[in-house]
Amino acid sequence: MRSRAASGWDAGASRAEFTNGSINQTGRALLTLRELLLKGDFRPGERLSELALVARLGVSRTPIRLALDRLAQEGLVETHPSGGFAVAEFTLNDIWDVIEMRGVLEGTAARLASERLFDSRELSPLRAVQQEMDSIVHPNIDSFARYMDLNERFHAGLVELAKSPMLSRTIQRALALPFASPSALVFARAKLPNASQMIAIGQEQHHAILEAVERRHGTRAENVAREHAILARRNLEIVLGDQEILSRIPGAPLIKL
Repeated sequence: MRSRAASGWDAGASRAEFTNGSINQTGRALLTLRELLLKGDFRPGERLSELALVARLGVSRTPIRLALDRLAQEGLVETHPSGGFAVAEFTLNDIWDVIEMRGVLEGTAARLASERLFDSRELSPLRAVQQEMDSIVHPNIDSFARYMDLNERFHAGLVELAKSPMLSRTIQRALALPFASPSALVFARAKLPNASQMIAIGQEQHHAILEAVERRHGTRAENVAREHAILARRNLEIVLGDQEILSRIPGAPLIKL
C-alpha cells in the first residue's frame, strides 16, 4: 500500500476537482502524474510536454495544465525558463529540511491538540489505532499494508485533534513532497537490520505523544512529535547505503545523491 502522499488524494483538494464524490479528469491526472513522478518515470529536470501527457493519460490539456499547476504548488514540478513545467530535483539537504518541517508541523499539531482537548475520550480512536499497531510487532508481507495504513491514521488523527483547518491544509501540502509522509520510510524501516528496535522506538513515541496530549502537557507533546520525525531521518541515513531498498521508496529517483 502506498502512502497517501504518494498515491492518494489529500484533504486539501479543491471541491471543484470532485464530481459526485468521484475524482474527475483533473483529479485522475493529478494522481497519475504524482505517482509517475515519484516512481521516476521522468528524469529530474526533464521538461514535461502537455501534448505528450495528453496522449499518455488520455485526458484533455486543461486537466493536465491544472494538475501541473497543483504539482508546482506541491513542489514536485517547477516552472521551466522557456515556459511550461519541468520535473523538480531535490538535494539531500532538501529532504532533511522536508523531514524537519514535518516534525515542526506535527509538533505544533501535538501541542495544539493538548491545549484544545475537551475530553480525554477524544483520544479513544487514536488509542484504538495504536493498540492495533502494537499487535504488529514484526510487519511482514501480510501485515505490512495494514501497518502503514494504521501509521498514517495515527498521524492524521493527531492533526485532526489540533482542530486547526489552516494547520491541516499546510501539513497536507508538505506531505506531498518526497519522504515527507509519515509512512514514506516505513517500508525501509521494516527491511533494516535493527527493524524491531526502530519500530519499538516509534511505538513508544506514539504512546508518549498520546500521554502528553491527555495530560495537557503541550511542550512535552510537541517535543516528542518532533523527535518522532527525526526517527525518519535516522532511517533514511541508513537506507542511503542500500540502493536496493532506496530504489523502492517513492520519490527516491528525484533525489540528487
